[in-house]
Amino acid sequence: MTKFTPKVSIITIVFNNARDIEFTIKSVVKQSYSNVEYIVVDGASTDGTLAIIDRYASAVDLLISEKDEGIYDAMNKGLAAATGDYVLFLNSGDELYATDTLERVFSTEIAADIYYGETRLVDEARHEIGDRRHKAPRNFSWRSFKYGMNVCHQAIYIKRSLTEPYDRSYQLSADIDWIIRASKKARKIVFVDRYVAKYLVGGMSQKRHKQSLRERYQIFKKYYGTLPNLINHGIIALRLLIYRLKHGKTRD
Repeated sequence: MTKFTPKVSIITIVFNNARDIEFTIKSVVKQSYSNVEYIVVDGASTDGTLAIIDRYASAVDLLISEKDEGIYDAMNKGLAAATGDYVLFLNSGDELYATDTLERVFSTEIAADIYYGETRLVDEARHEIGDRRHKAPRNFSWRSFKYGMNVCHQAIYIKRSLTEPYDRSYQLSADIDWIIRASKKARKIVFVDRYVAKYLVGGMSQKRHKQSLRERYQIFKKYYGTLPNLINHGIIALRLLIYRLKHGKTRD
């Protein structure tokens, strides 16, 4: 089989996160896959983040450091600057799962519109604490989010030609809308049957959980309809209750 080595643009969004940014950068720098464009979008950090990024200047193809109007404004800047065949958003604190992750992703099948895989959760001490509550489905389409976001943003590689800017009317859940829009255009979506990302728990959507849930509800309503969305959310609530009874805690 012909080796498939498309250019992938990895975009990292960061603001005042000197504690975690190096873990993210190192996970990109250590990749065995070489056809990478690495873009870092910094919101004019003042805590030493930029000094850490500067240590890896040779590995960062583009650094944008300026004030922004929120995370999705910053993501749109990175997306507009990207030139790769595929884009991946790997925000500060998150990591590619292993040094051969990119190589594994693009050796799964040739020329898919979207690749996606599984995610492990890590805590602030970088300990793996388990899997997400929503497991990635073996078959994914734009309809797959009707029972919750079962593919993590850090674990999905989308052909850049399918992407559009993030809808900034959503402050916390625009990534869900963005993935659904791209997925509606996709013809070939491939499941990478392995862990591809480490996700640092405790992000802004978890800190502002109620607002995040309200936005998700409106997004799902837009794509799946009012009545189906009400039914689906009843199923989501039931599944969450069963999960809590079994595990005594929740995970995204």
